[in-house]
Amino acid sequence: MHYKGSCHCGRIAFEFDGDITQAVACNCSICSRKGSLLHFVPRDRLQLLTPENDASSYTFNKHVIQHRFCPVCGIHPYGEGVDPQGKRMAAINLRCVEGLDVDSLTVHRYDGRAL
Repeated sequence: MHYKGSCHCGRIAFEFDGDITQAVACNCSICSRKGSLLHFVPRDRLQLLTPENDASSYTFNKHVIQHRFCPVCGIHPYGEGVDPQGKRMAAINLRCVEGLDVDSLTVHRYDGRAL
């Protein structure tokens, strides 16, 4: 299925293909504050529809994940990092995806505080 999403003001827009049936809710210090529900895809499957430099980045702790957010509206539509095998990944905030009923998804809890 094809999905589109964006931050609140639309300055950061993206699209990707996939089959979304579940989401990850992380309880780390940033994800719990954002309230994001995440879906992971290889980074090359996340296509930005707006210039990449329109998004700001925030890193913390080990500085391995770039939490991307809109400097205008403050919404965090996705993050970027690498998986344990070294492949570039994107963590899409499903709450930013158009027309997706996040309440219909199975949510898996991830203990990011333990890391």
